[in-house]
Amino acid sequence: MRIVTQQALGGPEVLRVTEAPRPEPGPTEVLVRVRAAGINPVDWKVRRGGGFLGEPPFTVGWDVAGVVEQAGFGATGVQEGDEVLGMPWFPRPANAYAEYVTAPSRHFVRKPAGLSFAEAAALPLAGLTAWQGLVDVANVHEGQRVFVDAAAGGVGHLAVQIAKARGAHVIGTASAGKHEFLRELGVDEPIDYHEAEATASDVDVYFGLVGEESDLRWLPAIKEGGLLIGVPSGVGDRVEKAAGARNVRTRRILVEPDRGGLTGLVGLIEAGQLKVRVEQTFPLEDAAKAHELGESGRVSGKLVLTV
Repeated sequence: MRIVTQQALGGPEVLRVTEAPRPEPGPTEVLVRVRAAGINPVDWKVRRGGGFLGEPPFTVGWDVAGVVEQAGFGATGVQEGDEVLGMPWFPRPANAYAEYVTAPSRHFVRKPAGLSFAEAAALPLAGLTAWQGLVDVANVHEGQRVFVDAAAGGVGHLAVQIAKARGAHVIGTASAGKHEFLRELGVDEPIDYHEAEATASDVDVYFGLVGEESDLRWLPAIKEGGLLIGVPSGVGDRVEKAAGARNVRTRRILVEPDRGGLTGLVGLIEAGQLKVRVEQTFPLEDAAKAHELGESGRVSGKLVLTV
């Protein structure tokens, strides 16, 4: 099978398409013929620095959409012939930038019929990050004010819709040129983060998707007793200390495989309450070009490799 690998850490140019044996599913696992693989910031961070995968050679990527070709002994989550989506193994190697992957059957759910493979591949990691933060950790509910930093991005645009589906009033940051997109998503108060005087107030749940400096900037908007969730690198010591001084709770999250969460996301899609924005697709051979665009920071929604 074709697979994107790298022999060294570095820029997008280290990504190469090579040949490898097709994997075989073990007990409770399935073999999925990959039709599309989603791209996430963690992919290029690991490509550059190794991260969870250590030293090369390795293959990045965790978002998968495709068709189950073979089920191992005892696999019951999905069946042969099912069109599926999932985020297998994270943060262990999933080798998603490939023609085939194997993983536990319960790391996948069936793809909604109305969702393309590209849209399905764009959903799992970003959607589960938003779901686990806003639903499982924060239990966002009607009447709350939710602040999503980087609301037009891969995780952000899904987080906005999840919060709206749960009845929240949503505040979201993006550059002014993306505010129309934010309103289409359901953002009630778009904020241009370039404006030094931009403010917000009475926030119950802050979903931080940018980093420490941005978290510190918006911390005064969170009400006493409110919750700050730090995603990209958790919650740093400076943010922890500043939040404690304001009686704001903090939580660090790292997304993990979650069939219940995927089922919840699919339910929102089928109910018409969640749409996945795919900005652009690339063939597997152009993984390096896709990473270049992703790292530029000019993407609204998600990038996807088609296989």
